[in-house]
Amino acid sequence: MKIKQNKLLYLFILPGLILYLIFFILPTLSALFYSITNWDGLTPEYDFIGFENYVNLLTNDSIFAKSFFNNIKFMLFVVIFQTGFSLLFALFLVKNTKTNIFLRALYFFPTILSSVSVAFIWSFIYDPNLGILNTFLKKLNMDFLAHNWLGDESIAIFSIAFVQVWFHTGQMLIIFVAGLQNIPEDLYEVAKIEGANRWQKFRYVTWPLVAPAATIVMAYTTIQSFKAFDLIFAMTRGGPNYATEILATNIYSTAFRSFKFGYASAESVLFMIIIALITFIQFRVLRANRVQY
Repeated sequence: MKIKQNKLLYLFILPGLILYLIFFILPTLSALFYSITNWDGLTPEYDFIGFENYVNLLTNDSIFAKSFFNNIKFMLFVVIFQTGFSLLFALFLVKNTKTNIFLRALYFFPTILSSVSVAFIWSFIYDPNLGILNTFLKKLNMDFLAHNWLGDESIAIFSIAFVQVWFHTGQMLIIFVAGLQNIPEDLYEVAKIEGANRWQKFRYVTWPLVAPAATIVMAYTTIQSFKAFDLIFAMTRGGPNYATEILATNIYSTAFRSFKFGYASAESVLFMIIIALITFIQFRVLRANRVQY
């Protein structure tokens, strides 16, 4: 009877498993299949071309290469600053006072907005003629800092990356606060008795114990930065001159503008591999650092 009951428990995973198969496994297998074809996405006919799409992507596609390096720059900026700011704010707001709870809610508020709304707000802020940012800089007699923030190829990707940091720092802040609140106060008391200063407390007590939360934050932030399609598409559509084109927007353009669905499928497969490799490396590096402590 007990064995039969235990078997019945497996039925509870069926709804989730079915959804996982339909919305992840099957699309992934379809992408793998179509990546070795020249399907245009419109007609039922296609030819098998082997690994031609992959070879072309890795050797002849300059736009894909530019999208990849744009994505790396975007990811590094977002991971470094979003992780740093969220941890810094969490250290100041870790105690459950009324003021801190209010500030946590305030910092978290942008996260509940839609990406398109955030894109429109910041597009207005960045406007070179009427935007709040340039107007504010000119009022301070700092005209030399005013820019066409989304029109300058050298800084456009970083301008959008800053919006991404503003957008999601509050979300990562909550994860860090949860991690910090799980650290026993006794450890800080012992460190104080031993004569540790603030940096030493952070270095030898806080960071080793908050590292699991940091791992989650960095992995999630990395995935976010590779999937920032809606924010970039709404703000610049990948321009100017592909300066803000990332892998996600490039895949969209290949599939729905050029109607090269087979080629876009190959891009999607490489996209998944890149995210998996970067996330794996992050986990290994952070785990190695925890072992050292």
